[in-house]
Parts: sequence; C-alpha cells; structure tokens
Amino acid sequence: MANNPFAEFSLERAIGLRWTLRDIQAGRLKLSPASDEDLHVLAELGLIELHDDEPGLTEAGAAVLSD
Repeated sequence: MANNPFAEFSLERAIGLRWTLRDIQAGRLKLSPASDEDLHVLAELGLIELHDDEPGLTEAGAAVLSD
C-alpha cells in the first residue's frame, strides 16, 4: 500500500479500523456495531460516507480493503 491512511495510528488501532471497514463492507454492523469514534475517524479519512445514518464505503475505502 503506497498511501496508508492508517499510518498515523498504532498497529492495534489501525487493525481495528480496518476490521470496521470490513464489517461495513459485509453489512455486519447489526451484529457488531461500530463505535461512533471509529465511524468519525473513517469518515474524516474519506473512507466512508453516511447515507441515512448508515455507513457505506467510498471508493477510497474499497481500495484500502482491496490492497
């Protein structure tokens, strides 16, 4: 990954944020709700967008998971 959006975070935090992206992509937030803080960070990084209070991946978010 040439441009790591999680470079500023600790390894543990980066892994958690990446798993939150995977949960959003797979539609698992009903089973494993994401914290508001995680959603806020991912939105600030431009990896997710909220539509009707439901998070969805942006192109950048999908690209992070495809790497």
